[in-house]
Amino acid sequence: MARTVAPVYDPQAIEPKWREAWKKAGLFRVSEDSTKPKFYNLVMFPYPSGPLHMGHFRNYVIGDAFARYKLMRGYNVLNPFGWDAFGLPAENAAIQSGIPPRVSIDGNIAISKHELDLMGVLYAWDREVTTSKADYYRWTQWLFLRFLERGLAYKQKAAVNWCPKDNTVLANEQIVNGVCWRCGTKPTKKELEQWFFKITSYAQRLLDDLGKLERWPERVRVMQANWIGRSEGAELEFPVEGDGKLRLFTTRPDTVFGATFMVLAPEHPLVATIVTPHQRRNVDDYIEKTKSETEIERLSTEHEKTGVFTGAHALNPFTQERIPIWVADYVLATYGTGAIMAVPAHDSRDFEFAKKYKLPIRRVIGESRDAADRPLDGAFESYDGVLVNSGTFDGLAVNDGIERITAEAEGKGIGKRTVTYRLRDWLISRQRYWGVPIPIIYCPDHGIVPVPYDQLPVPLPDHVEFRSDGQNPLLHTPSFVNTTCPICGKPARRETDTMDTFVDSSWYFLRYADAQNQSLPFDTTKVDYWMPVDQYTGGIEHAILHLLYSRFVTKVLFDEKMVSVDEPFAALFTQGMIHRNGYVMSKSKGNGITPDDMVQQYGADTGRVYELFIGPPDQDAEWNDRGVDGVARFLHRVWRLVVGEEDDIVPGVGAVSSVDLTRKLQETIEKVSRDVDAFHFNTAMSALMELSNTMQDYLQAGGQRNEAWERVCRDLTRLLGPFAPHLAEELWQRQGGEGLLISQPWPEIDAALLRRSQVTLVVQVDGRLRDRIEMPAGIDESAAQSRALESANVQRALNGRPVRRAVYVPDRLINLVSG
Repeated sequence: MARTVAPVYDPQAIEPKWREAWKKAGLFRVSEDSTKPKFYNLVMFPYPSGPLHMGHFRNYVIGDAFARYKLMRGYNVLNPFGWDAFGLPAENAAIQSGIPPRVSIDGNIAISKHELDLMGVLYAWDREVTTSKADYYRWTQWLFLRFLERGLAYKQKAAVNWCPKDNTVLANEQIVNGVCWRCGTKPTKKELEQWFFKITSYAQRLLDDLGKLERWPERVRVMQANWIGRSEGAELEFPVEGDGKLRLFTTRPDTVFGATFMVLAPEHPLVATIVTPHQRRNVDDYIEKTKSETEIERLSTEHEKTGVFTGAHALNPFTQERIPIWVADYVLATYGTGAIMAVPAHDSRDFEFAKKYKLPIRRVIGESRDAADRPLDGAFESYDGVLVNSGTFDGLAVNDGIERITAEAEGKGIGKRTVTYRLRDWLISRQRYWGVPIPIIYCPDHGIVPVPYDQLPVPLPDHVEFRSDGQNPLLHTPSFVNTTCPICGKPARRETDTMDTFVDSSWYFLRYADAQNQSLPFDTTKVDYWMPVDQYTGGIEHAILHLLYSRFVTKVLFDEKMVSVDEPFAALFTQGMIHRNGYVMSKSKGNGITPDDMVQQYGADTGRVYELFIGPPDQDAEWNDRGVDGVARFLHRVWRLVVGEEDDIVPGVGAVSSVDLTRKLQETIEKVSRDVDAFHFNTAMSALMELSNTMQDYLQAGGQRNEAWERVCRDLTRLLGPFAPHLAEELWQRQGGEGLLISQPWPEIDAALLRRSQVTLVVQVDGRLRDRIEMPAGIDESAAQSRALESANVQRALNGRPVRRAVYVPDRLINLVSG
């Protein structure tokens, strides 16, 4: 291959040429192909909020580099992209500026696409989806109707988390550190009729199938398991004095003899019926006060426990003891039955509450039977103990006590074994304009009527009047609200709530498989070819919300026989954040670096390689301008090595033979391949830098640009292809390569060239380094030990002591353990 010499690397001159070449070649434009292994590579699609910065690009560069790598490895790669375009920011901006959300969103998308292109980040743009376009949200509405038919969508009145700033409902998952996840406002409680998806019907499957996700980060699986929150226990029934019964769930039925009071959640319906006239004012005031508290705050261990006595009493069915019923904020209506038996001796929250309000504390579990009367300084919550002060159950181990007491409750008809979950049904209603209209009509005669499939989409009007009070504009848009009943034709009204944007993102990865389908959300055959997503990359902040919802929707569609997989993402990678000047890179902090600035000063490839080199990609990293300069020097060095002018010999540089250089190349191919497969991009970049250093040493020590050298240059160029693609394409062309580099195969390891005839064996005596000795590769343990014992350093360390045994790591280390 003839080499075209070019002394200067000018990224700004060469990069636009190759971006156009990739577009012309239709890079990543793919279809189903049974002759190749498929690889579905996906980065989480973004909300188009405006110009991107280099902090955003960590995710996109990783995804692009991995897609290019897989393409060179011979895979049929699906690498699509789109826009999670509905949501509050555009609507709030419209209220302030008067610019319609669709206008601002389309403008932001255009800016982002330009910046992605500038950085050489390419996608299958023929499959682009935008959730705010009718050709996508039509099918989100279609899926809602399927959920409704399966009994998985329902409407009910509920106390919801309300953001007073955004004037909309928040799911529990959308309250972070006690405030709205978007605007940071503290939410309040509000009673509203809302639409829900019945995700609780899938709670156990969602929990069990976490075991299938072996290529997900363990912390994400733990976060999901904790959020689902499976609890095994018993549901017990306590009679209420006067009339009525109180059902409660407990994971510790063994402690029922220690229940000294009951606690109801402030929202529990029984509160209103059992409160005595004397206590009603106090109870009503307390309930009103708790409405300003979020569930997260109420569950916090740092939150002071408060409560009020209802004046009513219940009877403990095991002791017949009369015990008071309280209302307290640390009990939630959404967990279990919204009522607990309080056992302060064995629950820290109950203990704190009992101490504050001077309620009895009775030990019923002890380390041994003689601990029955031993005083407590805090709750004894261990399962390692025996029952005491528990009648005929005294002396039983805790687990036996749980079993025996539950069985007796079932025998008496006052209880049953049960399982409950922390997970609540998914509240999807949002009282805002910029979202997917819920396809429901309310008819005076027929009630709730689904919009027929053939009348989808229910279009979101482009022109509405935004109100200063933040109310949903759809409420005040007669052309949208007023319609006719599909059943009887009489005047009716549309649902004005829109769907939570997480509904949009819970299935978009399926639409990519068949993005132009006008008859269905997707063709099952095409989805079955591409799914599951083989590699999904995005932020850890989506561990619960987006990922859990996507798993749920996929399982529903699996049951509908619309997809053949019940888990959407085979492998998950969560990248760290980029910091600069001590803060996460962001527009608001003023510490962002724009792609335009990066390309103008250094070129896109320097930015790409630096993003990969900056540190372990799953960890946060601090941007360092000197580090960017170092990467730029590396790429300029590669240019000089491959197509630059002859290098002068530098005295004192250690000789590097052609054999050494070839072996270094093989080691680099092996390491880069292994590291990229493991998403260790930073060490892969280091290996490429080491190879370039060895190549420079070879030339400066007098090495010739011979055929062996040219082979090394060609393989280095191919190795750079996924990471510095513009540079690699230019080098490939200047080396006389045919076609696009991205279409070339990834370099393969030549095992024969990788093998060394000699290795350097580390020799230790009693675990301490004593020597390094050149030995034949593959030497056996006995021969290695004999060679080690010939070392004067080893003999001095042994000092006459015999070698009792040896620990041998072939071709790497031998440790002589003296007797």
